[in-house]
Amino acid sequence: MSESFIPTDYFPVAIFFILAILIGLGTLLLGVFLRPKRPYAQKLYPYESGNPPVGEPRYKFSVKFYIIAMLFVVFDVEAVFLYPWAVAYGKLGIFGFIEMMLFIFILLIGYIYVWKKGAFDWE
Repeated sequence: MSESFIPTDYFPVAIFFILAILIGLGTLLLGVFLRPKRPYAQKLYPYESGNPPVGEPRYKFSVKFYIIAMLFVVFDVEAVFLYPWAVAYGKLGIFGFIEMMLFIFILLIGYIYVWKKGAFDWE
């Protein structure tokens, strides 16, 4: 007796996924057909936050800028994990406390490593 495996539990998820893609593509296509198309020189001129551009557009940023930005994102996202822990602290008990201290300790090791490597020195 051979049975074919059809994951019927995933049909609602697949329908939702297809529907989401169709709605996204539909709104994009609707915008292409309905929005006004009146390009002119001033409209096509590049700008930065409403200000006229200053300097060469191909200016190279220092790698330090990107490192600081990535470190900010990493430590900021990690700090976001502290809020749910603080909310559920009463239910987690000592296990939750030990886990969060381990988490903070790992973050501290990463912070010290990056500090010793000189990633925070802005030159």
